[in-house]
Amino acid sequence: MSLTLTPEQRQTVHPLWLRLTHWLNALAMLIMVTSGWRIYNASPLFNFSFLNELTLGGWLGGALQWHFAGMWLFGVNGLCYLLINLASGRFKRKYWPLSPRQFLADAGAALRGRLQHADLRHYNMVQRVAYLSVMILGVMSALSGLVLWKSVQFPLLRTLLGGYEAARYIHFFAMSALVAFVAIHLVMVALVPRTLLAMLRGR
Repeated sequence: MSLTLTPEQRQTVHPLWLRLTHWLNALAMLIMVTSGWRIYNASPLFNFSFLNELTLGGWLGGALQWHFAGMWLFGVNGLCYLLINLASGRFKRKYWPLSPRQFLADAGAALRGRLQHADLRHYNMVQRVAYLSVMILGVMSALSGLVLWKSVQFPLLRTLLGGYEAARYIHFFAMSALVAFVAIHLVMVALVPRTLLAMLRGR
C-alpha cells in the first residue's frame, strides 16, 4: 500500500483556528447541555425530566455555575468563529451560494446513501444548510439565554422574544435542535471517518 499523499490530501482541509474553535465549541456544548438538563429538571416545561446521571452540577446551584461557565466559553468562542469566518472570506466561500434545487438533490442522495464526500474541502448543499442552521440556532440559544439570565436588563430583547416564558421555550427547542444536529453529526462522522481525522490533524 502506497503512503504517498495526493496533492489534494496534502492541502489543508480545516485551518488550526477552525479546529480549535470546533473543539472548544464541542466542550461548551457538552457543559451547557448537561448542566441545562439539570436546570430544566428544577422547573420542567413538559411532563418529563432528564436522568440525573446525564446531568452536570449535582444540584441547581452547581448546575447554574457550570451553565454560566459554559455560556462564556460558548459565547466568546462562537463570536471568534463568526468574526474569523467573515474576515477571512471563508463564510462566503464555504456557504454561498445556496440552491434549493441542489439542496433537494443532495438530500435525496444522502437518504439513498449516495452523497459523495470525495473532497472534504467543499461542503455539499445539505452541509451548507445544516451548518448555517446551527449558527442561527446558536444565536437564538444565546439570545434567549440572555433573557433567562438577565431578564430585567434586556427588556427589549425579552419583548422581541415574546416574554420570559416564550424565551424559555425558545431556549429549550433551540437546545433540542442543537442536540439533534450533534447526534446526526456523530452518525455522519462514523460513516465517513475521514471527517474526524481532518478535524484533528487539518487534512
